[in-house]
Parts: sequence; structure tokens; C-alpha cells
Amino acid sequence: MTMKTTLSALAMATLAGAFWLGASALPDTGAARAQAAGTAAPAAAEDPARDIIMGNVDAPVTIIEYASFTCPHCAAFSNDVFPEIKKEYIDTGKVKFIQREVYFNRYDLWAAMVARCGGDMRYYGFSKTYFAKQRDWAGSDDPAVVAENLRGIARAGGLNDEQVNACLNDQATAEALVKAYSERAQADGINSTPTFIINGEKHNNMSLADMKAALDKAVSQ
Repeated sequence: MTMKTTLSALAMATLAGAFWLGASALPDTGAARAQAAGTAAPAAAEDPARDIIMGNVDAPVTIIEYASFTCPHCAAFSNDVFPEIKKEYIDTGKVKFIQREVYFNRYDLWAAMVARCGGDMRYYGFSKTYFAKQRDWAGSDDPAVVAENLRGIARAGGLNDEQVNACLNDQATAEALVKAYSERAQADGINSTPTFIINGEKHNNMSLADMKAALDKAVSQ
């Protein structure tokens, strides 16, 4: 997908909070309401927009993928290419992987906030599910339907509705995520998804053969 415009942090935060509230009839606010209901919201991370690493943190090669959870090409990479890359390079300690979210729309941001709500250990599980079931959860034009689809994924991943509501009504996190996305994408010259940065070298949508060749070269250096 091509990045034509970037919404401001304030506008995107509105999409995260007010539109979610309107679409899903949630309680008024997040953490306070969740606690009032007897369910504590997940503790806020020191940096809600931190990079989440998959694999050996000391691996000599780093893949950074800029991906949108609603991008069909990103889903194709996740479903068809990434499993082999993970098996051959990440699981063997040669490569570490970082996914950086791109927010083309409110659904991308909602999905990211749910994934991060589960903590680092669950993040890539949610990501895998989003891409595997992209047409199922993101295919509707009705925000209320998409909101409930994301709730269903969250429940399957071990979160309850109170936790999800608290996370999705966290305006500070929404603003931090969009700010980090905008700054990182601008710094790295990202204009489409998926885009990969392998040890500082940028590549656009890659086939399995192309990525393996780039990784073999990076590992050998």
C-alpha cells in the first residue's frame, strides 16, 4: 500500500478514542472505568511506542518491517514469506525482527493498540492473527463491526473487554503511537508498505528469495 497522507496525532487520537466509543458503545473512559468495574487495566508501559523485538536481541542482523495491519501485501508477506524467514534466520539466532506499525486508517491504530495491550509476549501473536484473518476482521465498512471483530480477537488472545476498552480509550498512548510512527517513517523515508530495513538498507516488498539473499549477505558481513 502507498502512503499518501499521514493523519496528525490529534486527529488519529480522535479516531482511536471517540470513534471507538461511538462505534462500540464503550464506557466513558478507560482505566478508571475498568477499575470501577473491578478489572484493572494493564499497566502503562514506560514507552507505549517502543520497538518490540522478536528473536535474539544480540543477533548481528536486524530486520525492521514497516507494515499496516490492513495492508494486503503485508498480509501476504506475513502469511507466505515470514514463516520461512522466522524458521531459518530468527529462530536460529542470526536475525532479530522488529515490526513498526503504519496507520493508514483508524482500524490500523485500533489493532495496534489491542496488540500492545496484551504486552510484548503477546504482540506478535496478535499480529500474526491480524494478517491471517485480515479479510475477516477488517473487511467491513462498519466501524462497529470491526470494533467487535477486534474484541473477538482480543478475547481469543486472553484479554477481557474491560482491558481492551481501557487500552483503546488511552488517548496518551494513541498520541504516542502516531507520533512515533510519523517520526520514524519520515526519518526512514517510508512511502509504502511493506518496507523492510535490513541492517540499515531499505527494501520494498520482497519475495522470499530476495529477502533470503539480502539476509545471507548481511549475515556474512
